[in-house]
Amino acid sequence: MTTIEEHEREVWPDPGAGSTNLVRRCTELRRKPLSDFTVEDLRIMLGQEIAVPVLLPRAVDILVREPLAEGDLYPGDLLRNVLRLPDAAWSNLHVRRERLADVLLALVAGAELRDRELRDQIVRFLAECDSVAG
Repeated sequence: MTTIEEHEREVWPDPGAGSTNLVRRCTELRRKPLSDFTVEDLRIMLGQEIAVPVLLPRAVDILVREPLAEGDLYPGDLLRNVLRLPDAAWSNLHVRRERLADVLLALVAGAELRDRELRDQIVRFLAECDSVAG
């Protein structure tokens, strides 16, 4: 039952009374067992770029199986946050990045992806993957 705090060996203090819901939630998630993380938990933390080296491999494993995995917002919300991560987030995940790129290439080739903004993000990600590989 490893948590982000245990993995990173850094304990965040309890948020104060004036903290936002997001700060409180992120602090809670740092203490939650990684094995219990949901798509929504991953979406939140990766959207805030918290514990990316720990969480990105888990998110990619989900997205390879279900590219439009949905947290609490809409289909593809996890993917959208993963695609927004800086290129440096992928530095030790070359194989996973390639696996995700293969899945996303098939997704954009199909007719089921109607979200134009998400399609554009995927195309940019694929172009970045090509430039890294080439």
